[in-house]
Amino acid sequence: MGLLDKLKAGLTKTKQNLVERVESVLLNRKIDDSTLDEIEEILITSDVGAEAATDIVDLLRSKVRTGEVKSSDDVKAYLKREMTALLGRSQPLVLFGERPFVILTVGVNGVGKTTTIGKLASRFISEGNSVIIAAADTFRAAAIEQLEIWARRTGADLVKHQSGSDPAAVAFDAVEAAKSRGTDVVIIDTAGRLHTKSPLMEELKKISRVIRKSLPDAPHEILLVLDATTGQNALRQAHIFNEAVGITGIALTKLDGTAKGGIIFAIKQELGIPVRLIGIGEGVDDLKDFDADDFVTALFE
Repeated sequence: MGLLDKLKAGLTKTKQNLVERVESVLLNRKIDDSTLDEIEEILITSDVGAEAATDIVDLLRSKVRTGEVKSSDDVKAYLKREMTALLGRSQPLVLFGERPFVILTVGVNGVGKTTTIGKLASRFISEGNSVIIAAADTFRAAAIEQLEIWARRTGADLVKHQSGSDPAAVAFDAVEAAKSRGTDVVIIDTAGRLHTKSPLMEELKKISRVIRKSLPDAPHEILLVLDATTGQNALRQAHIFNEAVGITGIALTKLDGTAKGGIIFAIKQELGIPVRLIGIGEGVDDLKDFDADDFVTALFE
C-alpha cells in the first residue's frame, strides 16, 4: 500500500466526520447562507476549531457573493484549497547543525510518547544515524522498561538511572555520553503527569536548562506528542506545554483511530506550531512525516 493509500485508510473516520458530512449538506442544495452555516457547524464539530472554521467560511461567503463559487464542486474545491493553505508548507523533523542533535519529547501519559520515541529511533538508525535514548521519565518504571525494549529492537543505546532519580541528571548524562561517543541523535523521554501540572512544567524547564549546560544550543527540537483522539483536549495540552517550554514541533498520534483529525487545523491556526509527524497505525513505519497536501488530498478523495 502506497503512502497516500495508507493515509486515506488512516483518515477514514475523520473523512466521514468532516468531508462526507459536508458533501451530504451540499447534496441537491442551493449554496446560500443556511448551507454555509451548516458547513461552518460541521467544521467546528469536527474539531477544526471555531477560529479556523469562521475564517474559512467567511471567505467562502464572500466568494459565493461575488459568484466565484457557484456549485457544490466549487465549494469542495475551495475548502480543499483553503484547508491546505491553512496548514502551510510541510516542515518535517530534520536533523541539522552539529551532532549530537537533541530532541526533548514531551506530552501527557498515554499519548503514545514512548512508542513515538521508539519509532523515531528506528527511523534515524535506518537512515544511518546513531541514537541514544534517555529514559528521563524516572517516575514510571514501565516507561523505562518500554524504552529498554525499543533500544534492543532498534539498536539504539539507552541511558537510564534508578527509578525515582532526577530526570534532569538522566538527560545531562545522555547528552554527555553522546558527545563522548560521537552519537548523532539523543531522544529524551520525559514524564507526563499533567494532574501535577506545575511541578511537571518546572521539571521540564529544569531539564532544558541542564541540557544547555552540556550543549548550549540544545535541545534542538522540543517535540510535543499529542493523541488525536482527544480532540480539543489535545489543543489545550498544546497551549499548556507551549507556554511552559516553547514547543517547536508536534507529533500527532492515533489519527487512524479517531474522527477528530480536524484538530490538526485548530493546532496550526491557534498556535502556529508545525505538525511534523503523524501516526496512522501501529507499525514501526506508521509514523510519517506530515505533508499538508497529502493530508487534505486523503480527506477529499
